[in-house]
Amino acid sequence: MKVRERLEPFADGATHWMRTSSANDSTVIRVAELFAGVGGFRLGLERADSATFRTIFSSQWEPGVKRQYASEIYCRRFGSEGHSNANITTYPTDAIPDHDLLVGGFPCQDYSVAKTLSQSAGIVGQKGVLWWDIHRILSEKGPHKAKYLFLENVDRLLKSPAKQRGRDFAIMLASLSDLGYAVEWRVINAADYGMPQRRRRVFFFAYHTSTDLYKRLSSTESKHEWIVSQGVLADSLPCVLKSSRALFPEHLDGDLAFLTNEFNRDNYNAQPFANAGVMIEREYFSADVMPCYRGPVTVLRDIIEPDELVPDEFFIDEVQLPQWEYLKGTKTIERVSKANGHSYMYSEGSMAFPDSLDKPGRTIITGEGGSTPSRFKHVIQTDSGRFRRLTPIELERMNMFPDNHTAGIPDIKRAFLMGNALVVGIVTRVGLSLLKEVSKSYAQ
Repeated sequence: MKVRERLEPFADGATHWMRTSSANDSTVIRVAELFAGVGGFRLGLERADSATFRTIFSSQWEPGVKRQYASEIYCRRFGSEGHSNANITTYPTDAIPDHDLLVGGFPCQDYSVAKTLSQSAGIVGQKGVLWWDIHRILSEKGPHKAKYLFLENVDRLLKSPAKQRGRDFAIMLASLSDLGYAVEWRVINAADYGMPQRRRRVFFFAYHTSTDLYKRLSSTESKHEWIVSQGVLADSLPCVLKSSRALFPEHLDGDLAFLTNEFNRDNYNAQPFANAGVMIEREYFSADVMPCYRGPVTVLRDIIEPDELVPDEFFIDEVQLPQWEYLKGTKTIERVSKANGHSYMYSEGSMAFPDSLDKPGRTIITGEGGSTPSRFKHVIQTDSGRFRRLTPIELERMNMFPDNHTAGIPDIKRAFLMGNALVVGIVTRVGLSLLKEVSKSYAQ
């Protein structure tokens, strides 16, 4: 497959590198992007190969707000064709075109199941509504369901809820197995692979029984070898085994309601899922792995704008500087419990102040924007000696988005959208690995 790169301009001057190929329609991978935000999955896949990965449906809806900033940006960048700004929970499955790859970063909630009804189809009593909409779409698509799933969430998903650690992830694995999928997962810190942000998220990649990937995994004796060398995530984000939990599989027994009530109930301090693993036919193998990367590294210094291009409002004046220093420093504060009125001492350690320019940035949070002093916002000291916050363009660069991808809305909203986004480079790496797997299938 012949591949070339080009610089693709947006109408307002923002730019975006894309890879294109001479792929014909037989190798097109039709993509549906749920919980799309401002299009991080789409950007990453298009950078892998914009001719092969074609997004034919996208959905983005933010509850409780009048103006849908993320959907607005998405349409501005990619066009409104095939895009929905409706609540996905009310969106009919038959209105979603058939697709090969379903992607999305769904919100982390409570995924428990109250009960199952033998007398009717489906699962009821769900609290993690958005996960169950993914489940609904896969179920209702029937034989036309996606061949591949590529999903992202916060890494605490593997440990939630606190009193039944791992239960939520167990429910998700079991439900995907029941729908005919094998799943591999990995907790990935983007900075471990040279990317400009220390952002830890769990990614999981699933493939249907109809795919060659599923058949290969099924016939592979050492599932731990799959985790570190043979799987899609291992190929795209190399790692080495740190420790395996067991050479033998654990099994997810019972229906989803049973897992809700019983999984890890009597040993809730144990952590059943390591930072990497694979599951097939409800058997899962789990392993602790370490990244194995020796390529180039991008740090904050590489992505900051020169002072002369930064508006004055991003610089911190001398009057406010002590407040920033206080919030970033070690402190012990007396607080009063709202539940019972008892007072207690709350302590927190210091944070780097200013943030090091010679390291990747810390995780962007949704409250990154605005001039109000904060413990969690980035503050850098430039070569001029002045302290300042990061600009929207710098936040976009930390997530590996093109400059000015979110331009046209208030800066504080641009920061919020980047706090909700993912690091695009991870998606590109996984997309390239999937292309290799698909090419193998067509070559056979």
